[in-house]
Amino acid sequence: MTLKLGPAGVPLSCKGRTIVEGMDDITVLGLDAMEVQTVRTIQPQHFDQYWQAGILSWNSDFEMNMHGPYYAELLGNKRERNRTLSKMETSLQAGKIVNARHLTFHVGPYGEYDPGDEANEQVANIFSGVVERVREVWGVAEEEEDYAAFPWVHEAEPSLVGIETSGRQELWGTVEEVIEVCNHVEGTVPVLNMGHIHARGHGRLKTSEDYAELFDQARKSYGGSTFYCHFAGVEHRMGNALHYTQIKKSDLKFEPFAEFLAEEGDWMDITIISDSPLLEHDAMYMLQHYDKARQRLLEIKARDERRVKLATAQGIDPEELKKREEDEAEARKSQLSSSSVEKAPVEAKKKDTKKKSSSMISFEDQEDEDDIF
Repeated sequence: MTLKLGPAGVPLSCKGRTIVEGMDDITVLGLDAMEVQTVRTIQPQHFDQYWQAGILSWNSDFEMNMHGPYYAELLGNKRERNRTLSKMETSLQAGKIVNARHLTFHVGPYGEYDPGDEANEQVANIFSGVVERVREVWGVAEEEEDYAAFPWVHEAEPSLVGIETSGRQELWGTVEEVIEVCNHVEGTVPVLNMGHIHARGHGRLKTSEDYAELFDQARKSYGGSTFYCHFAGVEHRMGNALHYTQIKKSDLKFEPFAEFLAEEGDWMDITIISDSPLLEHDAMYMLQHYDKARQRLLEIKARDERRVKLATAQGIDPEELKKREEDEAEARKSQLSSSSVEKAPVEAKKKDTKKKSSSMISFEDQEDEDDIF
């Protein structure tokens, strides 16, 4: 499995506020991905930063990604849709310059559509055009042989267009809707925002089995193995996300996700971006829990392999040996419990005796501390 982790934006702890300085700090922290936030608009003066970040990303194993405008109305009337597409066009151009592997976009409200096939078909048609436009943007430099400013346009695949799940009931973007569209539009990838999915599902993601069910659903319907995820704590009410919060303060926990990734995630190529208010701190928190889950899994595998070898040497079934070990462990636990219970009165008696003896007058000779001879 390929797993990349990083924050959504320049780290909070970064003294400099440029993207390149943020990339340096992220690498020092042991992370290897970043999402550039172009959620409102892109200023022309930022393009120089984007190009420097793209060069650094190309020369390293660092994954750059980009998030398009948050407020979208792709299912609105013609004017609203064109206004959104105009904002997305700027993100497409910036995505090429920064060497973005994923470009993430929202769809927005259902507008005049009802949830269902008609809305999904409209979204699929729009994103087919977006994917085509991404390829046009990336293919501009192919006609110029000596065009060296963006080496990745010759050797890398164009950015994947990510369609993100939404966290509110009135917005297009359930898991089923996103997967269906991505399944029909080549060049797109599902962006599974776990906070949104958890909120919209009324606290849906609680155990590792819940995550297994989610990715099994995606695997069967979408058929791909490349996933782009957002993760953060979330406060929610009545199936709607209210706002992000740090992971420790949310009922959406990362430990079950880490357990699923360690045990069943071998088939996935996955990038996880921290949307938490703590950004890189929660990204590192996620990395630590993933490493712990992997370590636990390795320990379990090593113990199972040892048990099989011992069972084979003794000529018994490994399950029988496991049962014996569990019985012995339970017996030791019971013995320790009983010995601690017996020991408690003895210790209490010793303390009481010591207390009494200390209160008695002693007739032993004691040295005079003031006597220097």
